[in-house]
Amino acid sequence: LLLRWRRRWALWKKVKEAQLKHDRDLAQMEKIALGFRKKHRSVNPVSILSLSLPELTKKLRDGSLPPEYVFCAYVGKALQMTRETNCITEYMWESESKFRQAVPPENPGLLFGVPVSIKDSINCQGYDSTIGFASNLNKPAAEDSVLVQVLKRQGAIPFVKTNVPQSLISYDCSNVIFGQTLNPTLYTRTSGGSSGGEGALIGGGGSILGFGTDLGGSLRLPAAFCGICALKPTGNRLSKRGTISGIPGQKSVVAAVGPMAKHVETLALSMKALLCEDMFNLDSTVPPLPFNEEVYSSTKPLRIGYYETDSFTMPSPTMRRAVREMKELLEDAGHTLVPFELNNINYYIFNLCVRGLFADGGSSFSKKFKGELVQNNLGLLLWLSRTPDWIKTVLSWITKPFTTGSISALLTRGALDPQESCHKFIDQWKKLNLDVMLCPVLGPALPVGYPGKLSVAVSYTILYNCLDFPAGVVPVTTVTDEDEDELESYKGHYQDHWDRILAKGFSGSVGLPVAVQCVALPWQEELCLRFMREVERL
Repeated sequence: LLLRWRRRWALWKKVKEAQLKHDRDLAQMEKIALGFRKKHRSVNPVSILSLSLPELTKKLRDGSLPPEYVFCAYVGKALQMTRETNCITEYMWESESKFRQAVPPENPGLLFGVPVSIKDSINCQGYDSTIGFASNLNKPAAEDSVLVQVLKRQGAIPFVKTNVPQSLISYDCSNVIFGQTLNPTLYTRTSGGSSGGEGALIGGGGSILGFGTDLGGSLRLPAAFCGICALKPTGNRLSKRGTISGIPGQKSVVAAVGPMAKHVETLALSMKALLCEDMFNLDSTVPPLPFNEEVYSSTKPLRIGYYETDSFTMPSPTMRRAVREMKELLEDAGHTLVPFELNNINYYIFNLCVRGLFADGGSSFSKKFKGELVQNNLGLLLWLSRTPDWIKTVLSWITKPFTTGSISALLTRGALDPQESCHKFIDQWKKLNLDVMLCPVLGPALPVGYPGKLSVAVSYTILYNCLDFPAGVVPVTTVTDEDEDELESYKGHYQDHWDRILAKGFSGSVGLPVAVQCVALPWQEELCLRFMREVERL
């Protein structure tokens, strides 16, 4: 008991030190922003922050806009956003020397002089990747992840790391070190997770381009909640070397690294920059597939599958309306829309996704928390992972008749191979001769703390991790008074405890953004982005 107390005291001491360092980081950001303002009173940061990424990179590459102006404008805005939403964990001090040295070379990279934000779990040399665990403090990465190495070779300037939920296995965004990240559109709502710091920072305009990871929706949910765009590529399209996983070893639900931004064209430019020889040479497991500009730039009409519900998580009225309105707009623009029926969704969610993530009964997951300072919002998930097998067996038998299957799946050891189900899904897709798919993504943003009670609500996003399809989100509408009125009759597909909590979480959301999800077949990121661009345009 004494040893345990001493360990906890040592961890709290590390947390306090990290918080003091965080304060120093923000003080340095303020110094940079104020110093620039005094030195360049005639420069309007808003005019810089309002530039799209193609416009910004053009000005940086031709020398008409100094990198210092861009860097300081974004540092000032990022400081404002983290004070409002608590989204930044670390400021990268050496980034200042990068912009001061940044003179356009003869062949500047595609992202020359662009400040970019990086999720906590992606290694940056000299900085911690804590994933919300105090025991990971003061363990700086020995080298950059492959993603960060390629970004730097393309001229980008990583300048901040952003907040995540403890363990990453949550779509809220809170941990014992840095606290809760809030949604920039409404502070009582979560920014989403696990790339929630990125969602809040980019949603509030404090970063033009950021990078996160996605295991179940960790890019797409924060983007949808914060009113921005994100792309989850096929799992191995971008290198994951040097990224930290919440559940190491599992392969049934495929994680991916991807970009987040306010506009689809920013996502596309970042993918063009990353899919280069540097990426393929630094990680030979990444297939050498350069960005296909012809596919992305095509304007030919698309054949689009769509569904309004996955028959597992009842969509909010706004989610359903978003898909319906988008379907009509796409049809009016000359595209063909084809109804798609999801078959056996319960099997995908419980047998492939949940059992795949926790195939060892949750022992790998629970080991990460041994001796740790634990965030309370993991609740049931952590308790079940720590429960002895014989109790899990009894609980599985008892709960099976009364639940939708989530408890039983969490209590069952052993993963099932998703390949056969993936091939069946693709066969159904090809029988309809589809190019892409339009479907819902969870929204609007839920109140802080609700994701811990509603892990089952990730069904719309985790499906495409299980299938390993590229999927992106684009904001298309906001919650209306009519949507709010319609919510009064919301029952859910199962009319159970989770459906009642979800209905309560959706309420009081007038004005909040809601997105749609755009999906393509594996390795067709360019087609997915082309579809997202069309949705954004319409």
